[in-house]
Amino acid sequence: MHTHDTTAGEDHELVPGVAAITRSITHAVVIKEEDIFFLSEADGSVPLAAGHGFGLYYHDCRFLGGYEFRMGGKKPEALVRHAERGNAAVFGLSNPSLRMVDGTQLLKHQVEIKWSRVLSSEHLVLNDTLIFHSLSPRPIDTQVTLTFQAGFEDIFAIRGLFQSQRGQIQPPQWDGKTLRFDYDGADGIKRSLTITFDSAPVRVEGTSVSFELHLEPKECWQLRASLRLAESPADTAGTASQRPAQTLGGPDTWGKFYSDSLMLNLVMERSLRDLDMLRSHIGGTAYFAAGVPWFVALFGRDSIITALQTLALNPRIAEDTIRLLARYQGTEVNPWREEEPGKILHELRVGEMANLKEIPHTPYYGTVDATPLWLVLLGRHAAWTGRLDLFLELKTHVEAALNWLDRYGDVDGDGYIEYQCRIEKGLTNQGWKDSGDCIVNADGSLATPPIALVELQGYAYQAKLEMAALYHKAGEPARASALELEAQRLFDWFNRDFWVAEGYYALALHEGKRQAAVLSSNAGHALWSGIASMDKARQTAGHLMSPEMFNGWGIRTLSAKELAYNPLGYHLGTVWPHDNALIADGFRRYGCDEAALRVFSGMMDATMHFDDHRLPELFGGFHREDYGVPVHYPVACQPQAWAAGTFPYLLTTLLGLQPQGFDKRLKVVRPVLPEHIKHVELRGIQVGTARADLLFENDGKAIHVKVLKLEGELGVAVEL
Repeated sequence: MHTHDTTAGEDHELVPGVAAITRSITHAVVIKEEDIFFLSEADGSVPLAAGHGFGLYYHDCRFLGGYEFRMGGKKPEALVRHAERGNAAVFGLSNPSLRMVDGTQLLKHQVEIKWSRVLSSEHLVLNDTLIFHSLSPRPIDTQVTLTFQAGFEDIFAIRGLFQSQRGQIQPPQWDGKTLRFDYDGADGIKRSLTITFDSAPVRVEGTSVSFELHLEPKECWQLRASLRLAESPADTAGTASQRPAQTLGGPDTWGKFYSDSLMLNLVMERSLRDLDMLRSHIGGTAYFAAGVPWFVALFGRDSIITALQTLALNPRIAEDTIRLLARYQGTEVNPWREEEPGKILHELRVGEMANLKEIPHTPYYGTVDATPLWLVLLGRHAAWTGRLDLFLELKTHVEAALNWLDRYGDVDGDGYIEYQCRIEKGLTNQGWKDSGDCIVNADGSLATPPIALVELQGYAYQAKLEMAALYHKAGEPARASALELEAQRLFDWFNRDFWVAEGYYALALHEGKRQAAVLSSNAGHALWSGIASMDKARQTAGHLMSPEMFNGWGIRTLSAKELAYNPLGYHLGTVWPHDNALIADGFRRYGCDEAALRVFSGMMDATMHFDDHRLPELFGGFHREDYGVPVHYPVACQPQAWAAGTFPYLLTTLLGLQPQGFDKRLKVVRPVLPEHIKHVELRGIQVGTARADLLFENDGKAIHVKVLKLEGELGVAVEL
């Protein structure tokens, strides 16, 4: 999603990485509701020093960039924290050893401090409650101090992109129990942060406020603070995401899951909670925001893939995502935004830099895979729902997208989809690996545009077949046959031109149709899409599961044998959970079931070592034996949408669910499970208008499938 600038200095790309962030957010406590979200450290605080990504954000602006709590002038000790609800967090703290007002010493752990916070997107407020409970047999007299810092920074500026225009930050204003920060944005939007306390402070100094804490033995005292955000004029960008009256969110929207594996249950519960947290809306239309904190926005590729991953558990958000992206589909040639007719957007932003057109994300279209993936999602949604109405409703958008593949996506007319960045600081690479240094040759050099990625050809192939199937259903066999012919031609060319003599698919073809002949995880996406021939697919699968690629937790983005390999390079050797989920599905397509099981088990083992069993956006590619635990990538998004979708997708992949909604049938093909998981139930799986509850029992030799309940007309066919 984001890019790394491989050159020194300040000449960052349009969508930089997080080189400006020096402090890890690996263990950040994250809460989110719609477009408002907050990241804190484990003790609930936000550092006052610069160079971090913590804080309170709304509409691509960090309203609050510092928030520290002191007791007797010292930081309390963090004991416990959790944020299970998604929009709320609780921190358990304890006092440090300190000198009280009368000069006597208060030993540590004499005061229990419970810090609770809740976000409300409806009111744009963060409500904090601090409860102090004396555990001392003697009276306690000290002071509690809170310090705030508000810079109203654009998220792109936080990540390292220079902002040429800045508005005016007004001096902080105190009024009784209220502290107010105001910012007159250069984009004409006034932004404010108003902090209101329920108790009168004893001292105010700058942006610090102090309260007397007097506790008799076993007594409690409570302090409340409300941090309210505001924009005026509101919703200037026209894309504010307010929670609709009948939200699609909430756990009831998901199919139910049960198993005899405690770890799998925890991981699935965490995944579904994160997906609920990442659900956002634009004008009442739902989508998955890509990830916290850097990508709380509509992303073409990320929102599509997450919707694909969760189709079996909830097809409704996929429908919303399809419609929403159609609404923003490109209609003109606009070099600044890299927009072209029929193209699906890459990223939509609504912050100050976007409003000032310092960045082209209004929206920005610099991606080549969102368009074919949008068509794939439309086709897969139809297969699950058995409905043709969405396709017919969006038929002009479908034709525009297909036209983009052939006219604009094929830069040089050779039949392959390619990209070449057209603006000075745009995304150099425009596939899912979009960092500036990720598309490499065997000698370590960078590939030269135009670049035709291996996975992109598979996406285009799959898109044309999906649309051909829908055109057949719509009674247009000529259009369907033409698309099938185009797909077959692409299949033949691809298996001829992308095949490397060593036995796997090249990462890409670049200038002059030369192969970027390195072994990468991208080749696994060719299996996912079905563009690989059977013999080549199985050879590629063997290479992907070799020690150079599979590090024990998952498949690396780049083989350890390659010169450009770096286990902490963003796309040069790290492990991405969503990447592994798609590859595992590709393995299953070609009968490589054991490889898919190894990927599932490796990912499952990895979750044991991450906070709250939450898979991050990515982690280090070091071999499992090197450290015994997966190595954190310090600025990885977590939660992140397609990482949260990884286990729902892996599970339905292993269980072999293949919908045939138009035929009112669900196929269960060669279900497999790890040996230690004996029992899995899926309830409320929707195919067409029917719902099914399925039981999968593993006796160590085979998986037995039972239909526990059926609502509506649905045939369940098991193919072992």
